[in-house]
Amino acid sequence: MSEAAIAKKAQIVDEVAEKFNAAASVVIADYRGLTVEEVTTLRKQLREAGVEMKVIKNSILSRAAKQAGLEGLDEVFTGPTAVAFSNDDVVAPAKIMDEFSKDAKALELKGGIIEGKVASLEEITALAKLPNREGLLSMLLSVLQAPVRNVAYAVNAVVESKDGDAA
Repeated sequence: MSEAAIAKKAQIVDEVAEKFNAAASVVIADYRGLTVEEVTTLRKQLREAGVEMKVIKNSILSRAAKQAGLEGLDEVFTGPTAVAFSNDDVVAPAKIMDEFSKDAKALELKGGIIEGKVASLEEITALAKLPNREGLLSMLLSVLQAPVRNVAYAVNAVVESKDGDAA
């Protein structure tokens, strides 16, 4: 292999390692058996959520994982491998790919990385069941509003009882 080819591969490994380190979450899947139309639909759904999906050679993925300090991913880097990187939303790639795999049985999730830690298939599946960021924020807002709402009801009840006494 020429030195230029080796340098190019080393550059690709560096780029993938940077993506591993920068990502909030990474989902690794086997896409063998998906039609071109299904892959296009999946990529579109991921892109709309700000997730980038790439098909990368396992040897490059393995080297990049080692370079990024991620151990234990070698068993998931087998067969055709698609990798979904999300820099913002931790839940998005797992949720989208898990939902898509219910309709497209050929898509098989294998594992991933959650906030810099290697995650098993079970952890990725559990992550997919969580609400997305907006859902979590609305739940938090609801919890934070409840005490204020209860105080408002109590104050209103006191005011109404004073108005009833005055009449």
